[in-house]
Amino acid sequence: MNESRRWGTLVIACLAMLLLAIDLTVLHLAVPKLVEGLGPSATQLLWIADIYGFVLAGLLVTMGNVGDRIGRKRLLLIGTAAFGAASALTAYASSPEMLIVSRALLGVAGATIMPSTLSLIRNVFTDPTQRTTAVGIWSSVAAIGYALGPIVGGFLLDHFWWGSVFLVNLPVVAVILAVGAFVLPESRNPRPGRLDVPSVPLSVIGVLGLVYALKEAAQGGLAQAQVAASAAVGLAALVVFVRRQTKLAEPLIDVRLFRRRAFSASVTAELIAMFTMLAMSLVFAQYFQLVAGWTPLVAGLAGLPGGLAGGVGGALAGPLVRSWGRGPVVATGLILTAAGFTLFSGLGVEVNYLYLLIAMIIQGVGIGFTFAVTNDTILATAPKERAGAAGAISETAHEIGGALGIAVLGSVLNAVYRNGLALPAGLPAPAADLARDTLAGAAEAAAALPQELASALLATARQAFVEGIHVTVLTGAGILVCLAGVTLYALRGVPKVIPEHAEPSEQAAPVR
Repeated sequence: MNESRRWGTLVIACLAMLLLAIDLTVLHLAVPKLVEGLGPSATQLLWIADIYGFVLAGLLVTMGNVGDRIGRKRLLLIGTAAFGAASALTAYASSPEMLIVSRALLGVAGATIMPSTLSLIRNVFTDPTQRTTAVGIWSSVAAIGYALGPIVGGFLLDHFWWGSVFLVNLPVVAVILAVGAFVLPESRNPRPGRLDVPSVPLSVIGVLGLVYALKEAAQGGLAQAQVAASAAVGLAALVVFVRRQTKLAEPLIDVRLFRRRAFSASVTAELIAMFTMLAMSLVFAQYFQLVAGWTPLVAGLAGLPGGLAGGVGGALAGPLVRSWGRGPVVATGLILTAAGFTLFSGLGVEVNYLYLLIAMIIQGVGIGFTFAVTNDTILATAPKERAGAAGAISETAHEIGGALGIAVLGSVLNAVYRNGLALPAGLPAPAADLARDTLAGAAEAAAALPQELASALLATARQAFVEGIHVTVLTGAGILVCLAGVTLYALRGVPKVIPEHAEPSEQAAPVR
């Protein structure tokens, strides 16, 4: 394959990832206008927000395997076309029920795109050094896309109705389909074997049950009956799924991959890093808007340097791996991220943006280092013909890690907030209940109070929230420092350049 087509494939893969990264973050900004336009109930609003992630997480493993069997190019183009159609359907949804269905369809389409992008890169870039560089660029684009989502959404919502945040997907879809049909090479597993049908619902139920339990725990606490029930169902399904994979000649996931130290350490690092990153992104969205009082667009622009720093970190990771090795680069990335989190503990109710900017850049570069190297290591240590399944494992770790982070670190933040909230005297009971729930609830309650009482409530709520941030970021920093040490040990001896056709024993020693 000529060089121009190879790098053209990377451009298409990056565009597809950019499409998904932006789409993951624009909906939160659209919620107020969406509620005004469609009037969903509280339950419907939760499903509108969550159904996309549920379906996406549940189908990643299955779709990664489908791509290995029918062709990664074919699946990417089919999924992109479906994503465009579902985006248009979502934009013009006329009822909450229709919006929930269209968001679920977006999740199905997104599950075909995510693993396809990584598996195409894995199969096109056969030179290990070029592959590391390509995965670093892909990771950089993903980081920038997550930061661009609030900006794109904020701009559109300032000028158009809520559905415009989904219509913006259509021009990107058109480019991917028009150019990808000619540029992308086809690749598939030459000996895919029979798809084990019972494994598909087991994987879907397992991942969905776990993610649903985590999200419910984050919203209503661990004591809810549905949390225990969904977690039990999910874990039971995953146990049966894993046992079944060990007995199949052609498993949906080759669980033996986890015996490779490099593979299992990289998946774990991605899960924990996403655990901290996604939770903190949601925390700072609230900090910018509810503490600083900035508009969604300004809040998005304020967070952009962190995403750009992540892009820089991803681009630098490849050259650093060739100099330092994989373990040191990942550990350095995690330490930098922890350092950024530690600096966040100096935030106050009054915003010092220069201080915040320094912390965001340090944290962003660290995240870029981490994800670029772990993504490449996961792909390199898996067989080339199973690239779609390997990419799906990586993305599933992202989804579970993000849900786990929101549940755990979100609970830490809420607990500190409630314990530190000193309600002013004379506050009506309904307003007090709202204020104890969340900072957003305090802002809602304050809107209906006399000015003096409202100001007192907002002051104490903001102070309690900032104190919650301090404890949460230091908790995250401690987790990241521990993970850095574990990762440095686990990735010892893994080659800087993992040979394309290395045997498992050469790629990384199995865990003993």
